[in-house]
Amino acid sequence: MDKRQRERARRQKQQQKEQRRVERAAERQKRVREDGKDPDLEGMVPGPQPDQTVELS
Repeated sequence: MDKRQRERARRQKQQQKEQRRVERAAERQKRVREDGKDPDLEGMVPGPQPDQTVELS
C-alpha cells in the first residue's frame, strides 16, 4: 500500500507540474505584444554597458 501511495503522489505532482508549465507558456504568450517585442526587455541596449564607478567614502 505504501508504494502505491507514493506512486500516486508522484503522478499527481507530475500532473501539477505539467499544468503549471502550460499556464506559464500561456502567460508568456500574453506578455509578448503585437509588435513582437517582450515588454520585460524593452529599453535594454545590447552591447557593452557604460562604466559604473563606485565612490567609496
